[in-house]
Amino acid sequence: MDVERIRSDFPILNDITYMDSASTSLTPEPVLEAILEYYREFNANVGRGVHRLSQLASLKYDDAHRKVAGFIGAQNEDVVFTKNSTEAINLVASGLGLGKGDRVVTTLIEHHSNFLPWMRLKKFGVDLGVVLPGEDGLFNASDFEYALDDKTRVVAVTHASNVLGTISPIREISRICKEQGVLLLVDGAQSAPHMHVDVRELGCDFFIFSGHKMLGPTGTGVLWAKDPEVIEPLFYGGGMIEDVSIDTCTLAQGYERLEAGTPHIAGGIGLGKAVDYLEGVGMDAIGNHEARLTKKILDGLVDIRGVQVYGSLDPAHRIGVVSFNVESLNPHDVALMLDEAAGIMVRSGHHCCIPLMKHFGLEAGTLRASLYLYNTEEEVDRFLEVVWEIARVA
Repeated sequence: MDVERIRSDFPILNDITYMDSASTSLTPEPVLEAILEYYREFNANVGRGVHRLSQLASLKYDDAHRKVAGFIGAQNEDVVFTKNSTEAINLVASGLGLGKGDRVVTTLIEHHSNFLPWMRLKKFGVDLGVVLPGEDGLFNASDFEYALDDKTRVVAVTHASNVLGTISPIREISRICKEQGVLLLVDGAQSAPHMHVDVRELGCDFFIFSGHKMLGPTGTGVLWAKDPEVIEPLFYGGGMIEDVSIDTCTLAQGYERLEAGTPHIAGGIGLGKAVDYLEGVGMDAIGNHEARLTKKILDGLVDIRGVQVYGSLDPAHRIGVVSFNVESLNPHDVALMLDEAAGIMVRSGHHCCIPLMKHFGLEAGTLRASLYLYNTEEEVDRFLEVVWEIARVA
């Protein structure tokens, strides 16, 4: 993997070290060009016209669905474009018709986006069960066997934690869900950008991820559903129907059924181009590159006196998301120091995961360094050097 060539597609990296990709990844030039090409050369609505611009826009937009579906081992008619993972999860949570007497099981390591939509259902009589992680942020499959009962309809779990970077045992959880007739939703916002994903191999019923964490534009997300027909559309309007009479309507088939109104066409096309970029580099190559950097950053942080690292220290059990704190210092202050001293961008705070922070007693949250294909060993060395200097004088 030619990291220097990759970095040439990200001019912003000329001035900074970016270690906040778990929040939003950077966007390479080919993706930007694809978005501008839409607006400059065939700016028209999709699925609504016979003129050449509309036909070309529709072709490109449908092709983006095909690319994204192939990226996760799915069929394009099963992939719905949303504005982000949050919207995708809400579509499922609101569209399954859950009510009194039903139960949903989730975990304490979830991003708020995969926690609050299910918590909201409590006002409709839905019971919410929460599985706790071990001290290293990992789960045993047996934890879910004990949590499920005959009222459980859905298990909603993250594939990889946005705080601890730990990877959940999705295949084992899937087996348990299938044995008990329970639907499985997997939040892949942190996994899809960094590892090879095949939804059929995972065995889930819903898989969700965001474009802006995988080199795509903001305002793009993906919902894959094994059976989209089980979801009642949250939005009704243009583009999602086959026929309408004064009394009733017939919904469209495939992804259009859940994509009411004019979609983010340029964003969808840009997301398709981001998939092209990632597949051109190779997901295995990206994963191996990040694993080397993750081991280096973990080993380095553990050796710095006064630094506490959270989650598993085994790179095999995690992605390149590393949360830590410097003793006696507020994480926001340390993040500012890293920026001001060396132009290093990291995240600080609760990372939209307040229940987990409370569980670990981390009132101010943590610092989080998150890596991607454009990061280098030299950047990790400089990051560790500056953290050591900050901890030394703390």
